Parts: sequence; C-alpha cells; structure tokens
Amino acid sequence: MTTTAPAPAPALSTATVRRTTARVEVRLPGGWFTVCDLDRLTPGRGAAALLPDGAQVAVFLDRTGTPYVIGNRDPFTGACVLSRGLLGTSNGTPFVASPLLKQRFDLRTGHCLDDDTVTIPAFTARTVG
Repeated sequence: MTTTAPAPAPALSTATVRRTTARVEVRLPGGWFTVCDLDRLTPGRGAAALLPDGAQVAVFLDRTGTPYVIGNRDPFTGACVLSRGLLGTSNGTPFVASPLLKQRFDLRTGHCLDDDTVTIPAFTARTVG
C-alpha cells in the first residue's frame, strides 16, 4: 500500500492574513488613539478602557452604532463604574446613568443632567474601518 503525503498548504500572503477590523478611536491631544475593536462592544452596553496616560474611560456603542467615550469615574462616589451604567435618552440627549446613585451624564458633553455643577470628561470618538 502506497501512501502519499498531503500536498503542502499554499503559503498565505500578508494581505491574506491581515484582516481589516473596524475599531473605535478617541481624539487625544496627540491625535487619534484606538480604544478597542468595534466587535468587542455590545450595542447598549459599555466597556472600560485605559488611555495612554493611564486614565480610565467608559466606551459605549448605542443601538444606532454611534460610539461615545467618557471618563469612567463617577464623580459622586469616586468609583470607576460608569462603563457599567445604563444607557438611555432624555429629550433627545443620550446619557448613561451611574450604576451606583443613578445620576445621568450626557454622553456627548459629560454634563450631569441631575446636577448642573458636575461634569465628567467627554471625548470625541469615531469608528474607523
């Protein structure tokens, strides 16, 4: 009985191996920074990420596919939990409600909808790819 080895698989070019993955980027003073791959986000939910300076941000993808990036620290408690908050809208304003005390923060500006004196960092975000 004669057996022959299977033919070797054709070599893959770099173009074949490299896949284009959509990603979420945030604008920082030095330019655009990739926060995460888009497929890592679930619409309507948040995820925590680190910026190059070590700051924590909360990354959200709303149900229309719009990305938002805000600071992750809840200014009322000091806990880094805003990425676990609930998304909603109020009079056309997209917000996240803190999972702890339920204060709502505008995802576009970072302003607290429940206390005009409080603001969190809000970043310009985009999807690429």
